[in-house]
Amino acid sequence: MMDIQAIAFTASVWVIPVLLAVTLHEAAHGWVAWRLGDDTAYRLGRVTLNPFRHVDPFGTILMPALLLFASGGRIMFGYAKPVPVNFRRLGRRDMVLVAAAGPATNFLLALASAALMHGLDYLPPDVHDWAGANLFNLVWINVLLGVFNMLPLPPLDGGRVAVGLLPRALAGPLARLERAGMIIILGAVFILPWIGGKLGIDLNVFWWLVGEPAKALMRLIFTVTGLV
Repeated sequence: MMDIQAIAFTASVWVIPVLLAVTLHEAAHGWVAWRLGDDTAYRLGRVTLNPFRHVDPFGTILMPALLLFASGGRIMFGYAKPVPVNFRRLGRRDMVLVAAAGPATNFLLALASAALMHGLDYLPPDVHDWAGANLFNLVWINVLLGVFNMLPLPPLDGGRVAVGLLPRALAGPLARLERAGMIIILGAVFILPWIGGKLGIDLNVFWWLVGEPAKALMRLIFTVTGLV
């Protein structure tokens, strides 16, 4: 029975953070695009806080859950339904703003979640631990998602930001990487660590590029909000 209770508790303190992180990330893309002149996402009902409009059952729920449980919360990889944006209706500056809106929202949500931890002592004892775990995971999942998405590789948001900021001579070749971008990402997340494990070498590129910077940013957020 205790094992079932432990699993239920773990699931309950990850579901809300993941849904909030993904929903607000995707809604931010659509909202900024709408405000800048592209109403594609708005017309399709994607400028909404309803998580079911953004969730992909496998990419948003099953894959992150398996990775989080297998890694003890150290690794999270997943995806939501991409918000449709017609970049032909937007200038280069607007493309950068739309792409950056998702990660920026994640960082702001992480900061707000950390600040809310100051109110935990006012909660009843039986709610304190559950709410605290949710807020801690909200900080971690948002920081991790934000850092990951800002990697300068299309189709990630950071790749689109880089394409919008770089001179056209450099932006063009980078943009053409979008077709292979997801293969490169999956290889870095899954295949390289597997090969490294067989060879006895640490090839966890995902943790070097995302996990460690996310840990550092999380410590900074806790410092700024007066938690440490």
